[in-house]
Amino acid sequence: MARQDTPATSEVLAKAMRTNPVVLRRTMAGLRDRGFVQSEKGHGGGWTLACDLSKVTMLDIYLALGKPALFAFGNRSDAPDCLVEKAVNANLNQAFLEAEQRLMTRFGEITLSKLNADLQLRVKQRRDALDVEKIHGGAA
Repeated sequence: MARQDTPATSEVLAKAMRTNPVVLRRTMAGLRDRGFVQSEKGHGGGWTLACDLSKVTMLDIYLALGKPALFAFGNRSDAPDCLVEKAVNANLNQAFLEAEQRLMTRFGEITLSKLNADLQLRVKQRRDALDVEKIHGGAA
Protein backbone atom coordinates (compact mmCIF):
# COMPACT_ATOMS: atom_id res chain seq x y z
CA MET A 1 0.00 0.00 0.00
CA ALA A 2 2.97 2.32 0.58
CA ARG A 3 3.70 2.20 -3.14
CA GLN A 4 0.18 3.12 -4.23
CA ASP A 5 -0.90 6.67 -5.03
CA THR A 6 -4.59 5.80 -4.89
CA PRO A 7 -6.73 3.81 -2.46
CA ALA A 8 -6.75 0.04 -2.94
CA THR A 9 -10.10 -1.73 -2.77
CA SER A 10 -10.70 -4.72 -0.52
CA GLU A 11 -11.23 -6.83 -3.63
CA VAL A 12 -7.86 -5.91 -5.12
CA LEU A 13 -6.01 -6.42 -1.84
CA ALA A 14 -7.82 -9.70 -1.13
CA LYS A 15 -7.02 -11.05 -4.59
CA ALA A 16 -3.37 -10.12 -4.16
CA MET A 17 -3.23 -11.83 -0.78
CA ARG A 18 -5.25 -14.80 -1.96
CA THR A 19 -8.02 -14.40 0.57
CA ASN A 20 -11.67 -13.38 0.69
CA PRO A 21 -12.51 -9.64 0.71
CA VAL A 22 -14.59 -10.14 3.86
CA VAL A 23 -11.60 -11.65 5.67
CA LEU A 24 -9.42 -8.80 4.46
CA ARG A 25 -11.94 -6.17 5.64
CA ARG A 26 -12.06 -7.77 9.09
CA THR A 27 -8.28 -7.68 9.28
CA MET A 28 -8.09 -4.11 8.04
CA ALA A 29 -10.72 -3.02 10.59
CA GLY A 30 -8.28 -3.84 13.41
CA LEU A 31 -5.58 -1.83 11.67
CA ARG A 32 -8.00 1.05 11.08
CA ASP A 33 -9.03 1.08 14.73
CA ARG A 34 -5.38 1.63 15.66
CA GLY A 35 -4.96 4.39 13.06
CA PHE A 36 -2.61 2.49 10.77
CA VAL A 37 -4.93 2.54 7.74
CA GLN A 38 -8.03 4.41 6.71
CA SER A 39 -10.84 3.61 4.34
CA GLU A 40 -12.96 5.67 2.02
CA LYS A 41 -16.30 4.52 0.67
CA GLY A 42 -17.73 5.05 -2.78
CA HIS A 43 -16.27 5.45 -6.24
CA GLY A 44 -12.51 5.82 -6.02
CA GLY A 45 -12.54 4.67 -2.42
CA GLY A 46 -10.56 1.95 -0.73
CA TRP A 47 -7.78 1.50 1.79
CA THR A 48 -4.80 3.80 2.29
CA LEU A 49 -2.03 4.00 4.84
CA ALA A 50 -2.58 6.51 7.65
CA CYS A 51 0.66 6.14 9.59
CA ASP A 52 4.35 6.86 9.51
CA LEU A 53 5.91 3.52 8.56
CA SER A 54 9.01 4.29 10.61
CA LYS A 55 6.95 4.52 13.80
CA VAL A 56 4.93 1.30 13.43
CA THR A 57 6.44 -2.07 14.29
CA MET A 58 5.40 -5.62 13.63
CA LEU A 59 4.55 -5.78 17.33
CA ASP A 60 2.07 -2.91 16.82
CA ILE A 61 0.47 -4.82 13.94
CA TYR A 62 0.36 -8.06 15.91
CA LEU A 63 -1.40 -6.31 18.78
CA ALA A 64 -3.79 -4.51 16.43
CA LEU A 65 -4.79 -7.85 14.94
CA GLY A 66 -5.77 -9.16 18.37
CA LYS A 67 -2.67 -11.26 19.16
CA PRO A 68 -3.32 -14.15 16.77
CA ALA A 69 -1.84 -17.54 17.65
CA LEU A 70 1.89 -17.63 17.02
CA PHE A 71 2.39 -21.38 17.01
CA ALA A 72 0.51 -24.02 15.06
CA PHE A 73 0.81 -26.53 17.85
CA GLY A 74 0.55 -26.36 21.59
CA ASN A 75 -0.17 -28.28 24.73
CA ARG A 76 -2.57 -31.17 24.67
CA SER A 77 -5.20 -31.74 27.28
CA ASP A 78 -6.73 -34.99 26.06
CA ALA A 79 -6.06 -36.69 29.40
CA PRO A 80 -5.78 -33.97 32.07
CA ASP A 81 -5.02 -36.52 34.82
CA CYS A 82 -2.14 -38.12 32.87
CA LEU A 83 1.18 -37.47 34.60
CA VAL A 84 3.12 -37.79 31.33
CA GLU A 85 0.91 -35.22 29.67
CA LYS A 86 1.33 -32.90 32.65
CA ALA A 87 5.13 -33.22 32.51
CA VAL A 88 5.23 -32.56 28.77
CA ASN A 89 2.86 -29.60 29.03
CA ALA A 90 4.81 -28.03 31.89
CA ASN A 91 8.03 -28.16 29.90
CA LEU A 92 6.40 -27.03 26.67
CA ASN A 93 4.76 -24.12 28.48
CA GLN A 94 8.18 -22.76 29.42
CA ALA A 95 9.54 -23.29 25.90
CA PHE A 96 6.53 -21.56 24.33
CA LEU A 97 6.77 -18.68 26.80
CA GLU A 98 10.45 -18.13 26.04
CA ALA A 99 9.91 -18.36 22.29
CA GLU A 100 6.99 -15.92 22.44
CA GLN A 101 9.03 -13.43 24.49
CA ARG A 102 11.89 -13.54 21.98
CA LEU A 103 9.47 -13.19 19.06
CA MET A 104 7.70 -10.20 20.64
CA THR A 105 11.07 -8.52 21.23
CA ARG A 106 12.03 -9.07 17.60
CA PHE A 107 8.61 -7.88 16.36
CA GLY A 108 9.21 -4.65 18.28
CA GLU A 109 12.47 -4.11 16.37
CA ILE A 110 11.03 -4.51 12.86
CA THR A 111 9.40 -1.33 11.54
CA LEU A 112 7.13 -1.18 8.55
CA SER A 113 9.62 1.18 6.92
CA LYS A 114 12.26 -1.56 7.20
CA LEU A 115 9.89 -4.02 5.54
CA ASN A 116 9.07 -1.46 2.85
CA ALA A 117 12.77 -0.85 2.15
CA ASP A 118 13.31 -4.59 1.79
CA LEU A 119 10.33 -4.76 -0.58
CA GLN A 120 11.69 -1.88 -2.68
CA LEU A 121 15.01 -3.69 -3.05
CA ARG A 122 13.25 -6.88 -4.14
CA VAL A 123 11.09 -4.96 -6.63
CA LYS A 124 14.21 -3.46 -8.20
CA GLN A 125 15.70 -6.93 -8.52
CA ARG A 126 12.53 -8.27 -10.13
CA ARG A 127 11.46 -5.79 -12.76
CA ASP A 128 8.05 -7.34 -13.42
CA ALA A 129 6.84 -6.77 -9.85
CA LEU A 130 5.05 -3.53 -10.65
CA ASP A 131 1.61 -4.10 -9.17
CA VAL A 132 0.10 -5.43 -5.97
CA GLU A 133 -0.77 -8.85 -7.38
CA LYS A 134 2.71 -9.49 -8.78
CA ILE A 135 4.37 -8.34 -5.56
CA HIS A 136 2.34 -10.88 -3.60
CA GLY A 137 3.17 -13.70 -6.01
CA GLY A 138 -0.13 -13.67 -7.90
CA ALA A 139 -0.44 -14.81 -11.49
CA ALA A 140 1.20 -12.59 -14.09
